[in-house]
Amino acid sequence: MVETVTGHDRSNGISYNDILATDKVPPPPVYLEDSPIPAGVTKVAAHRYFSKEEHDREVERLWKRVWQMACHESDIPNVGDTHVYDIAELSYIVVRVSSNEVKAFPNACLHRGRSLCDKAEKELNVFRCPFHGWSWHLDGRLKEIPGHWDFPSVTVEEYSLPEVRVGHWGGFVFINPDPNCEPLEAFLGDIDRHFGIPFERRYKAAHLIKRLPCNWKVAQEAFMESYHVVATHPELLGYFSDVNSKYDVFGNVSRAMSASGWPSPHTGLETPTMSAYPDGKAFQSMKHMLSGHTYNRIEEDRVEVLAPDGRRGMFNEKAEYISGDVKSADPQMCSWVGGKIIPGEEDTPMQYPTESGQAYRQFTASKRRESLRAQFGDYANQISDADLNDAIFYTVFPNVHPWADFNPIFYRFRPDGGNPERCLHEVMYMIPVPEGQAIPAPAQCTYLDIDDDYTLAPEFGSSLLKIFNQDGVNHAAVQKGLHSHPKGETIYASYQETKIRHFHAKLNEWLDNEVPPRST
Repeated sequence: MVETVTGHDRSNGISYNDILATDKVPPPPVYLEDSPIPAGVTKVAAHRYFSKEEHDREVERLWKRVWQMACHESDIPNVGDTHVYDIAELSYIVVRVSSNEVKAFPNACLHRGRSLCDKAEKELNVFRCPFHGWSWHLDGRLKEIPGHWDFPSVTVEEYSLPEVRVGHWGGFVFINPDPNCEPLEAFLGDIDRHFGIPFERRYKAAHLIKRLPCNWKVAQEAFMESYHVVATHPELLGYFSDVNSKYDVFGNVSRAMSASGWPSPHTGLETPTMSAYPDGKAFQSMKHMLSGHTYNRIEEDRVEVLAPDGRRGMFNEKAEYISGDVKSADPQMCSWVGGKIIPGEEDTPMQYPTESGQAYRQFTASKRRESLRAQFGDYANQISDADLNDAIFYTVFPNVHPWADFNPIFYRFRPDGGNPERCLHEVMYMIPVPEGQAIPAPAQCTYLDIDDDYTLAPEFGSSLLKIFNQDGVNHAAVQKGLHSHPKGETIYASYQETKIRHFHAKLNEWLDNEVPPRST
């Protein structure tokens, strides 16, 4: 691995703002704003990623008091439609009460505590407990108790369902169990200025939820920086500016911006290259740009590794040795080349202009612009090269990750029940729709368990899902290693892990204070 010791406070290579200055269609001004956090590394005690006590503290001090995205409004389009939102051991019902009103309640019968809804329901008229039949109107008012004579102290005033605060942003429904919380608008601040196309004009084109074998913070942090690209996603090094990414923070929001078209500073190159793809295909062979080893797909779960000196070795997709003179292999490369591919995408091409970063960006932006022209008309000419090329990914504390206008990725990470070493990774494709056009119906959700491959959600395409599989190589291993961390604490880089440092600073504000922090 090449170390970029630069003598200044950032990596070698062109800066992100300087890259944007070369674009044919310039970016929105907000992309050029610099809002870094103060320099300095952040350290976090390892037990915070696996301790049940820490998990319980998060439930009490965070999840019971913070604004959190519960569902999309398209999940509950009709009166009586409900969504069950689970976070850790907590469960809430989100219900459409009328065409313009949504309410939320704890998902528990006030008699014996049985969950009122086991799953999402359509067009309910009442909430009726399956255990003894206690029932409530959709607005939470107590409706009926079988044998009410036997509960003389139970009144409508005392036994109506307690409401949970509800807020709306971008077509999403947020809830906050704290009745004294600040308004959602104050919590989010001026987030809307970061998005040229509001999320209200986007629809859920694909949706998956996958269980992961790690703490929710371990998983979330893996998707909050580009520092890991050199080791985890080496296939990107020839045309992705990983360690010269730009990071900013704005209140409860943080941002990362990574450019496509310029190679990683780790390569020492100044122009992009497709040499990592010897046959011009994305998944069939890969030459590691730093080690020089070539990985060839023989078939699924079989990868031949060719060393620069001519030695060969055979491995499975987990980089487990099978035969040959080469005895060790890169697990991320083996995952990329030897892992599952969605049928029909085996020969996906990987060929782009490489004479300059500008040429690469203009080519890819032009292709995407043309693909959008039929839907967006002349507006496509105004879409910036950055929006059509770059990974521009935001985080809204504590766990929501919307991407910029024309990269449809939207993440959420949640603890999975009471196990601090399990979590849920949720991915949506939120596709923009021009003003005046009807919003399509939302996609159904695909549920994947721990051992399910991401490619079982083919609607997302092989390229993104295979990147997720590479990230997945790390999740369980990080969780395992935290238990025996020699220093007992993780350490996060001053700049490149800005978003993680910002997250932990915010998390500490919530966990360490009896009174929830306010944004105003």
